[in-house]
Amino acid sequence: MRALHVITGLGTGGAEQQLRLLLRHLPVDCDVVTLTDPGPVAEGLAADGVHVVHLGMRGNRDLAALPRLARLIRRGRYDLVHTHLYRACLYGRIAARLAGVRAVVATEHSLGDSQMEGRPLTAGVRALYLAGERLGRSTVAVSPTVAERLTRWGVPGPRIAVVPNGIDLERFRFDPGLRLRTRARLGLPDDAFVIGGVGRLAPGKRFDVLIRALAGLPGDCRLLLVGGGGEEGALRGAARLAGVADRVVFAGERPHGCDPAAGPDLPALASAMDVLASPSAEEAFGLAVVEALAAGLPVRYTSCPAVEDLPPGAAPGALRVEGGTDAYTRALAEVRAAGPGPRTAPEAARHYCIARSASRLMDVYAAALARTVPEPRSSQGVTPP
Repeated sequence: MRALHVITGLGTGGAEQQLRLLLRHLPVDCDVVTLTDPGPVAEGLAADGVHVVHLGMRGNRDLAALPRLARLIRRGRYDLVHTHLYRACLYGRIAARLAGVRAVVATEHSLGDSQMEGRPLTAGVRALYLAGERLGRSTVAVSPTVAERLTRWGVPGPRIAVVPNGIDLERFRFDPGLRLRTRARLGLPDDAFVIGGVGRLAPGKRFDVLIRALAGLPGDCRLLLVGGGGEEGALRGAARLAGVADRVVFAGERPHGCDPAAGPDLPALASAMDVLASPSAEEAFGLAVVEALAAGLPVRYTSCPAVEDLPPGAAPGALRVEGGTDAYTRALAEVRAAGPGPRTAPEAARHYCIARSASRLMDVYAAALARTVPEPRSSQGVTPP
């Protein structure tokens, strides 16, 4: 089987890094097209031996990109097209149908109750989404919570398949030596209590709550923020205003498997933390929480379908925090007072093994192809338009 993955961009985000990890475990010959932003994950995919093409789309209404994408799909003679993120799902489904590929699968990574990928869920966004959704064979939800949201939107239940995000458990295994080396590299004292926050530096992630909470915690506490985004300047300003600028470390974007010369990657940073705090009020999955659990960290979160969709007791170290600054100050103080516990992964983390997710996705592919009459194809790969 040959498949083409179409994604909006390949910057350092959860969906983008999930695609790279997935392609390492899918027993499928895969190529990737990014509509925009061939960033660090594109470089990582290329290093993995995946052929990546940048379509050069100039904006949401760059309709000239549609025939270019259709020609690229037609030349590749793919059995299946798999799309990721809103813009790629819309353009990719249309282009695949224009190219004669009817086995089209889309993954919904970011559907919340009130927003998708940072955009408000207006009637227009919903109508456009549903119009494009009908052109595919199946829509993959990354959690049962997202599947339920899709059903409420009007996507028929038989068209929805739940394939959770997956993680590489071994890469996140706690390493005490790596913890010390990473702290030294970041200038974090060995005995500091390090609170981690992982994700895009965007208003919806509410990292400002953690900065204000830090001001109410003892001086040995540090905040390690991992991610990039337009909110960094505002967060730095909030840290100065709260009087904790010297206790907040901005680690920037940290792709999995990044060049060690550029700084520690996410598993190394997780080893350096003592707790992961996720104050985001609306998540589709909660990948950062699951990765933290794989690193054996206690977690305090506001929204995490990945945990909430599991049976009680699957993640005893992950507790929900309702509220804002005061609630997180109390919750984090309690973790600090409890002292360090064993850094072992709970059942919740093992449930989201990437091999299991890849196997489930192969079932979705088989079902999509079973409804499609196969066409003769050549061995030609992706070529730039």
